[in-house]
Amino acid sequence: MLRVEFLGTGGAITTPRPLCRCRVCEEARRRGIPYSRMGPALYLHGPDLLVDTPEEIKLELERSRVERVGRCIYSHWHPDHVMGRRLFETMNQDWLGRPPESGLTEVYLPEKVARDFRRYLGSWEHLSFLEDVYGVVRLIELAEGEKIETNGFRITPIELAEDGVYAFLVEEGERRALVAPDELKGWDPPEPVRGVDLAVLPKGLAEFDPLTGERHIPEGHPVLKIEATFEETLGIVHRLGARRTVLTHIEEMDGLSYDDLLEVEEKLRGEGMNLTFAYDTLLLDAWEEED
Repeated sequence: MLRVEFLGTGGAITTPRPLCRCRVCEEARRRGIPYSRMGPALYLHGPDLLVDTPEEIKLELERSRVERVGRCIYSHWHPDHVMGRRLFETMNQDWLGRPPESGLTEVYLPEKVARDFRRYLGSWEHLSFLEDVYGVVRLIELAEGEKIETNGFRITPIELAEDGVYAFLVEEGERRALVAPDELKGWDPPEPVRGVDLAVLPKGLAEFDPLTGERHIPEGHPVLKIEATFEETLGIVHRLGARRTVLTHIEEMDGLSYDDLLEVEEKLRGEGMNLTFAYDTLLLDAWEEED
């Protein structure tokens, strides 16, 4: 059984945003989960696979049901998905052991992610140090088309439209789930991933307020050229045709609280969409349909 645990459901800008005093951030500080959102990460129970390491990953794991991180895979190089990679040192290293007895996490990098880790943010150098000096990770580069097979699951990286960004097709027998942590701009779901049992997708930016219809992002703003909007995401949801869809990577800049998203969810369900918004600590069974 595949169970998906949403460790952090925020985007590049988490909720609350540091020092921000807007309605959404103040409510998040006051009420905590599900109103607050840490950086984007999730854990796949079954294949026992961590997906991405934002800055807050240590805190996210501390409040999770995860018992051990033996495997991790990265979807792309962006800072909000990788900057917590020191996790492997603090989690696995036995500083007082004589000789040291370190734990080990297998870190999987699709081919173009490995390429970008060598280019940006010192990610490759840092992970190589953790492998060569501390012995707390084992780096495994996946060639294009190569799959991970573990615990009866098959995980296939699926490159999205943006170069070097991946979603993951998770299969258990005839059951299929698609996990796309971020960056849907320009992506048209290929036939092999259509009709999955579960799709986990990034929400996309609210160009228009989904409740009032008012324009939220100015027309022609540069961000609209590089980031998918919520409306574009809904178009992908329709084309993908998953039995159930969960949206995550929810940006503070959208100005939508947890309660607002519940209203949006109800509106969309009224239009026949089996769609929900994730929140931090949500744990769901991938093969079970919601009522």
